[in-house]
Amino acid sequence: MFEQEFRRFVEEQKSGAVGRRLEMLEKDLIGEEKLFREVLWPIFGSFKGFVMQYELVTLTGVTIYVDAFYEPYRIGFESEGFVAHAENISRDRFDFERSRVRTMASRGVTYYPYTWDELNKKPEACRSALYEFLGKYRTSVDGGLTLYEREVVRNALLLDRAVRIEDVCEWIGRCPDVSRSVLKSMIEKNLLKPKRSDRIRHHEYQLAERVTGLIKNLR
Repeated sequence: MFEQEFRRFVEEQKSGAVGRRLEMLEKDLIGEEKLFREVLWPIFGSFKGFVMQYELVTLTGVTIYVDAFYEPYRIGFESEGFVAHAENISRDRFDFERSRVRTMASRGVTYYPYTWDELNKKPEACRSALYEFLGKYRTSVDGGLTLYEREVVRNALLLDRAVRIEDVCEWIGRCPDVSRSVLKSMIEKNLLKPKRSDRIRHHEYQLAERVTGLIKNLR
């Protein structure tokens, strides 16, 4: 499914591109595809809101391109290989790379890069880190819950037993690493607590007392 959706997305991006941006989109896009496959697609579930090879103009008038720009939150995602961005980099290129980061900052874009090795060897850790970062954006008016936390609370209220990691995976449609991050966040917010407090490792959780005050808003 991902392959078809990604190809369709790329074609849509090409249809609205001209000049250098169109040239960039007509390349193999291996790094961008890896970025979407391993992190962005599993987290966001669609390509809505994304712009590939997003154009920005530096203070010196040079146009730069961001691999994947998420318009709603103005986040610039990039996939960077070690050879191109570190091992064989010249002093001029190093200066230019720093200039790119400054340009994004001055334009209100949050620079969020991944290395190819991270995407290839530690994709779940990459997804987990992004989920935690997005938590500050995905808040709702009822008690400061994120969308994922809201789903966990809603479903846990209907469950006649303790909450387990596999339950959270099913409810939010995300991998175990992301689901564990949700559980960790909820424990820190005193929304969940371990069912057995006398154990070091916990596998079952229950709603904390303060959640009862949120039930009215969640229904």
